[in-house]
Amino acid sequence: MKTSSPIGIAVIGGGYWGPNLVRNAQQTPGLHLEYLCDLDVDRAKRVLGEYSTVRVAGLDEVLADPAVQAVAIATPAATHYEVAMKALEAGKHVLVEKPLAPTFEEGRLLVEAAERHGRVLMLDHTYCYTSEVRHIRDLVRGGELGELQYLDSVRINLGLVQPDVDVLWDLAPHDLSIFDAILPDDVYPVSVAAHGSDPVGAGHACVAHLTLRLSNGALAHVHVNWLSPTKIRTFVVGGSSRTVIWDDLNPVQRLSVHDRGVERTNPADVDPDARRQTFVSYRTGDTVSPALPNLEALRSVMVEFAASIAENRAPLTDGWSGLRVLAILEAASISLAKDGMSVPIRTVEGHSPSGGTIPIEASQRGRGEVTV
Repeated sequence: MKTSSPIGIAVIGGGYWGPNLVRNAQQTPGLHLEYLCDLDVDRAKRVLGEYSTVRVAGLDEVLADPAVQAVAIATPAATHYEVAMKALEAGKHVLVEKPLAPTFEEGRLLVEAAERHGRVLMLDHTYCYTSEVRHIRDLVRGGELGELQYLDSVRINLGLVQPDVDVLWDLAPHDLSIFDAILPDDVYPVSVAAHGSDPVGAGHACVAHLTLRLSNGALAHVHVNWLSPTKIRTFVVGGSSRTVIWDDLNPVQRLSVHDRGVERTNPADVDPDARRQTFVSYRTGDTVSPALPNLEALRSVMVEFAASIAENRAPLTDGWSGLRVLAILEAASISLAKDGMSVPIRTVEGHSPSGGTIPIEASQRGRGEVTV
């Protein structure tokens, strides 16, 4: 649906993340915030402030209002499917927090509903809209790192132990969505092994490690942890030519690209009698820290949501990207229950995350099939 006037939007949920959505929706030129919907009416009014003209209403009233063309959902994860499906069936475009739904099957139904109604379904995979991830994506997909060899992500802190989900479902979607955004079209996770522990007796894993095997033979590793007294946010992508390191908590040098690595030489090229030997040489080159704009990622999420609606195209983090993350999470949960056994990951054949170049209509013509 193409439009030149601002898109009417409602934020559903005024808790932890809702106020951030409210603020960014109000500051995005392509959007006009019509409502904030929350079960706690007083909390919603406090979020909006005393002089706000944004209305507070229930979900049914919001979805019945033709002035609302889109909704941004920031309700508890267990309610994502129900709220998003009601919005899609009411003809609204939907932006939803991670994860897309509590189960893969429910996520698949949401993706199918969005395509059936010709509506944008977008995931608020906020980290994918940071300047750092976009730059890493360009490096990986542009071939500047060479052949992809490994990925390693650490996301640990003394965090809030969630009562309804384990640390995998709470934190790992951030890292898995980044993997999905930066990997080339022909490289994807094929299996996962997960190990976790519950040292504090929370009833589910509070510390977890994920190891994903990629289709090119490389490994991707994720460490998530609610119990660390020190907050660490590091992300490493190693290639045959260069390695990029993202330290999200480093205020001076968040991103650095290292022209350093290990190269293998075959001595048989020199001595035919040494065919079984392998020589390793170490390459030491420059380290570059690119200057990147310091933009609020959530603002970029809102801008992309508005643009994908106005331009009638799929967003970077569309429903299929959310479904791919769900496929990994479900396989990881199975592996966790089976003491780290490697579990195949469902193949989700949606459009590749191209940063907004594929029209919604194109995604409805034979794309987005789910192979189990």
